[in-house]
Amino acid sequence: MKILGIDPGTGIVGFGFIESSKGSLKLVDAGVIRTPAKQAAEKRLLTIYDEVSGLIKEQRPDWISIEKLFFARNVTTAMSVSQARGVVLLAAVQSNLKIAEYTPLQIKMAITGYGRADKKQMQEMVRLLLKLEHIPKPDDAADALAAAITHSQFLH
Repeated sequence: MKILGIDPGTGIVGFGFIESSKGSLKLVDAGVIRTPAKQAAEKRLLTIYDEVSGLIKEQRPDWISIEKLFFARNVTTAMSVSQARGVVLLAAVQSNLKIAEYTPLQIKMAITGYGRADKKQMQEMVRLLLKLEHIPKPDDAADALAAAITHSQFLH
């Protein structure tokens, strides 16, 4: 089963594709979609939508696993990330993907067994679970892979 993990954002959207088969995990692809900070919000959203749609067409995942928003420190940031998350979900629905959503706490628990794990602990566990030589870079790609791995654990 192929799973696309997404770490939503406006400036950077992390993505990670994994294959999950009989409890074994394999990295397929990972990276980020970047949008220019000075570009109009609607253009940034269109770029995110187009890029995610292209990745879905190219990789043909069975599921998309996306991080739920769980912060309210900065309302402006929360709104823009929510919009980016919305266009990712639209691309998923239009491609008939099954959608799974997890909070940061659920992802940390699934990856490390500890809900307050820090970024370094999460990245190292992603590396170990995928049997990689190096931690996936940038951080947003590692976070997206963590979302995909989380869903693979809920499938088994």
